[in-house]
Amino acid sequence: MYTADECLMISGLQHFRFCRRQWALIHIEQQWAENLRTVEGALLHERAHDEQLHESRGDLWIVRGLRVQSLTLGLSGQCDVVEFRRDGAGVPLAGKSGLWLPYPVEYKRGVPKQDGCDELQLCAQAMCLEEMLCCGIPAGALFYGEPRRRLHVEFTPELREEVRADAAQMHDLYRRGYTPRVKPSKACNACSLKELCLPRLQKSGSVRDYLRENMEETP
Repeated sequence: MYTADECLMISGLQHFRFCRRQWALIHIEQQWAENLRTVEGALLHERAHDEQLHESRGDLWIVRGLRVQSLTLGLSGQCDVVEFRRDGAGVPLAGKSGLWLPYPVEYKRGVPKQDGCDELQLCAQAMCLEEMLCCGIPAGALFYGEPRRRLHVEFTPELREEVRADAAQMHDLYRRGYTPRVKPSKACNACSLKELCLPRLQKSGSVRDYLRENMEETP
């Protein structure tokens, strides 16, 4: 079990899956830079995170910007949207009659990704909600800005184990204050931290090796 002060950001799971070095630069070294993708993402989340905006539609109650936490995972963050649906498998809510089952919805710019990072983040939100509300949450959804449609996500045992494993590795790196070396790829071109990370310099080896090689050269 972790303390509240030890919790890392749920959103970091997406950075961690995309690139562990990017995650460390942001969450350990506290570095950040904007690009078009990050700005578009912030605009998409702006309305979703309005905590004062609740909606009630019969058997559906929509809450935005709900803050969640799991001391078991050591993660905390904010859900874009949680739809509480009247369901016999749900939980009682203050001021509401009947039982309500949470269904988290995360908003993303662009199109679905291939690396599963969005599903990982959404599942972590659900696992936090499960711990807070003492209930089971079988599924949620990802809403993408370009196709403007939802992608239903099942929270399988395999996906849940990925969340646990990545959260544990994040805590290990954070505790050691260690920033991994980058493995340059085409994805580096889309990273807002490209100029801070300097992935091309990683290919050239260490400064120590460079100095040793040049000092040993015969004039």
